[in-house]
Amino acid sequence: MGDLPAALLLVSACLVGLLLVPFGLPGLWVMVLGVAGYGWLTDFRTVTLGLMTLVLALAVVGEVVEAWLGFRFARRYGGSRRAGWGALVGGLVGAVIGVPVPLVGPVIGGFLGAFAGAALFEYTRARQRGAAAWAGWGAVLGRAAAAAAKMALGIVIAVSAIFAALGG
Repeated sequence: MGDLPAALLLVSACLVGLLLVPFGLPGLWVMVLGVAGYGWLTDFRTVTLGLMTLVLALAVVGEVVEAWLGFRFARRYGGSRRAGWGALVGGLVGAVIGVPVPLVGPVIGGFLGAFAGAALFEYTRARQRGAAAWAGWGAVLGRAAAAAAKMALGIVIAVSAIFAALGG
């Protein structure tokens, strides 16, 4: 019964983390902190160095995949590297600007920001509206793919952590 608060922390961190990911917020890192907090509260009886390494590695992979997919999709739809940077910066700015609108604001802001950033950065390079719009569309698709990939990684983190907490 002494581990109940720690277990509640772990489950809460995993759920909150999974809810944050689609909003473009650092959900995987909330989960990492939840696993570390659980380990600390339970004297690392079931949270091993291997589990912490796995959880940290998956969170880093999630961030790399997110950046890579934005670049990849913006370029796949005709954009330059510059459009990829625009997608990344625009998505982050859009998500922050959308925060005041509960629940959907950061998601919509992130998608609109990725589109606007990729399109604007591409337009300043190529001066072609059509090409800029396609690069923006690619950035939106990349952001959606990145959110799906990060959700999948978050589920792996949550299942691994809860399995370890159960002593398995």
